[in-house]
Amino acid sequence: MERPVRTVVIGAGIGGLSAAIRLAHAGHQVTVVDMHGAPGGKMRTIASSVGPVDAGPTVMTLRSVFERLFADVGDRLDNHVALQPEILIARHFWHDGSKLDLFADPDATHDAIGIFAGATAQREFAAFNATAKRLFNGFEKPIMQAARPDILGLTAHVLRHPRLIPAMAPGRTLAQMLARHFSDPRLRQLFGRYATYVGGSPLQSPAVLALIWQSEAQGVWRVEGGMHKLARAMRDLAERLGARFLFGQVATRIEQQAGRVSAVHLSDGRQLPADVVIFNGDPKALHSGELGAPSQRTVPSNGVFPRSLSAFVWAFASEPSGVALAHHNVFFGKDPVAEFKDLAAGHMPADPTLYVCAQDRGGIAPVGPERFEIIMNGPPGYEGGPEETETCRTRTFETLRNMGLSFSPAPGTGALTTPSGFNARFPASDGSLYGRSPHGMMATFKRPTAKTSLPGLYLAGGGVHPGAGIPMACLSGQHAAAAILNDLASTLRSRPMAMPGGTSMESATMASAPSRSSAS
Repeated sequence: MERPVRTVVIGAGIGGLSAAIRLAHAGHQVTVVDMHGAPGGKMRTIASSVGPVDAGPTVMTLRSVFERLFADVGDRLDNHVALQPEILIARHFWHDGSKLDLFADPDATHDAIGIFAGATAQREFAAFNATAKRLFNGFEKPIMQAARPDILGLTAHVLRHPRLIPAMAPGRTLAQMLARHFSDPRLRQLFGRYATYVGGSPLQSPAVLALIWQSEAQGVWRVEGGMHKLARAMRDLAERLGARFLFGQVATRIEQQAGRVSAVHLSDGRQLPADVVIFNGDPKALHSGELGAPSQRTVPSNGVFPRSLSAFVWAFASEPSGVALAHHNVFFGKDPVAEFKDLAAGHMPADPTLYVCAQDRGGIAPVGPERFEIIMNGPPGYEGGPEETETCRTRTFETLRNMGLSFSPAPGTGALTTPSGFNARFPASDGSLYGRSPHGMMATFKRPTAKTSLPGLYLAGGGVHPGAGIPMACLSGQHAAAAILNDLASTLRSRPMAMPGGTSMESATMASAPSRSSAS
């Protein structure tokens, strides 16, 4: 009997988990290795007196991406996690005391903007929303769903849909596009914030990133128990399909023999023989030689530089007082230009915008301590000492206190993860949370894709096409699995005999593979 394809996934982030599920379902012998103690990658938690606090991604959009993953292996997402739709997408606060809620119901958002800024702002928002929707619908298939975005193919797509050209605002930044759409500076600031979702500044990111708003406008979901429950559900599904997990193990080298990958070396001295390796980490780690010279040559410099933003992240339990919070809250700085100039110069923002996730909100406000995550944008490669940590603490909580929100007790600095802390957790990343920066019109086409130049080595994760955010990471795993199965099928078509560590034609496509989950 032919032995199954030995597949090693380095990293149990969302991209690696997505690929592991699909390949285990296709009959591969999958081993997932992760240096941390739990699945999820940046979707991590910190312990508190009221349970684990999410200290990573907090927003789940594009639910259909995850539903497709589970359905493709004969299961249902709802069997594993409980998802609640957010009626209120986010609550926004400004220093002048103004407040704006955005809703899943577009009519409710339209009305809220009218109350907030008047009839002119309503008309401007309607025009912007239509533009963002046109961009999202126009780019979803040729970019997000495509395994390898192609500039010529995209050009042909745009020429077939000429209404996309003015929506794209070629040559303009997101900030410049928003200045044309909104007369109210607060709305320019609000929708410019979406560039930070992919690690960019609205002053330097292309106008096309306005489409990110539409990913939220189509629905935001709350994972009951916390976002980490999604990662654990994906791990559990992969295990049921036959994958095994090795946590607390660092992959130190990807070995190659006869021109293709052959093994993964671990920090405890073990070697895992491999026909296929998926690297689910920041591609810069490969580019920097962290896993050996052969893989170093697979990621070019322009695939990882310039770097995206990092962050200062607080995760803690406390009792809030003052303003009424929703699940997702944004407290804007006074001057968005100054904030992004500080970040571009490599400094902690003096006047930051702060995102506050009140993780136990969404229904009835809880009594007693609640779980919170607070995010301040930070520059990549930032190296601050103990005094900078205290500066961050003061800057974060004094800003919130001045805007009406206090915590008792205020967290200590042990609740903070800095850019250098992220670099330590995710080696060679510079603390960047999203890989390559989205700045520039061609940034999308410079991100590494799933298939590399080293036979048997593939990539997945937020630093890989189609980019940052958990739905995009999940799609990257789908792209990696499809590329692997297609390559194996192509090899079999050219050689009628079994390849070393080979597969069968039945396991070369996800659709024809039997579902172990439905058989158990």
